Amino acid sequence: MFELKRQEGHRRWGTLTTAHGKIETPFFMPIATKGAVKTLSSADMRELRAQILLSNTYHLLLRPGLEEMKRLGGLHKLMGWDGPILTDSGGYQVFSLSGAKLSARGGSAFGGNKTSEDGVEFQSHIDGARLKLTPELSMEMQSAIGSDIMMQFDDVAAGDSSYERYEEAMERSLRWAKRCKEGKTGQSKLFGIVQGGTYEDLRERSASGLVDIGFDGYAIGGLSVGESREDAYRIVKNLAPSLPGDKPRYFMGGGMPEEIVYYVHQGVDMFDCVLPTRNARHGTLFVWSEDPNLISWDENKADFYSKLHITNETHAFDSSPVDAFCDCMTCKTTSRAYLRHLFSVGEMLALRLATIHNLSFYLRLMLELRK
Repeated sequence: MFELKRQEGHRRWGTLTTAHGKIETPFFMPIATKGAVKTLSSADMRELRAQILLSNTYHLLLRPGLEEMKRLGGLHKLMGWDGPILTDSGGYQVFSLSGAKLSARGGSAFGGNKTSEDGVEFQSHIDGARLKLTPELSMEMQSAIGSDIMMQFDDVAAGDSSYERYEEAMERSLRWAKRCKEGKTGQSKLFGIVQGGTYEDLRERSASGLVDIGFDGYAIGGLSVGESREDAYRIVKNLAPSLPGDKPRYFMGGGMPEEIVYYVHQGVDMFDCVLPTRNARHGTLFVWSEDPNLISWDENKADFYSKLHITNETHAFDSSPVDAFCDCMTCKTTSRAYLRHLFSVGEMLALRLATIHNLSFYLRLMLELRK
């Protein structure tokens, strides 16, 4: 599945082969949670040269549903996307969207959830219906979606949890990982998720247990949930190089552009994050501070971009493009003044143009890091 073509220090460049094509690493996955990147089409994603999209098991299980997804022939057919798809297992969403924030208690009823060894009983955030998600159902739903890369179902601990809660969630996730592997059918690849919060000993135990089970790739989960950046950096720096070198490594849910630069230098290959699309919808755009072709990258590089708040009055008569160093459709056709106007009058076009630019920025960042 994964071919490592070059390595300098911990930085890696390679290719990851899936049923729907090869992907050059390191790469970023735009978020198509419910089967669409917000405000954009599958044709837009091809135009942006996205290599792979990420969708979510929890949301697609609720709507359209397991049997409906099977009848529809899978997500590729439904959304008209012929590239690879990775699916998150739903482990995080059953907590974060069940009517309450993540709880540090776990293992008992809270916020509509009840976690047991079998799985998680939760309350739908849509209609309040009581549902249960297990490792086996997560695998079945991801198979119905037609995912190229499936994620194991895991027990998620909040970012402010105790050592005991992190340990409980990590051990349960290992047991669920084994059930996921046993329950998976078809040719999709399956990744294990390393848990353990900000405790290095728990992370080491988690990684060792997952490697013993054996997976097609390994993800670093349970970060970007409230811990400090310093703690996240420390965990990734110590953990990533110890994961199997012949398997892809995936940092889940992060992050800011400079964080991605740092994690790539630690040997991480795969990323996803809601920041480019979410920030775009609120009028915050990532713009290059200099020509990205000329940037000299190091692990602490952070001054290569700035945030542009397009709704500020200072842009009202600015005829310059959003980003002078970007060649996306937005920057080639739209002035800052016009984009600000679209936001000020509530035109939906504003969200689309801003999203195109931010995703173009993130995808260009990955291209430059590969170079």
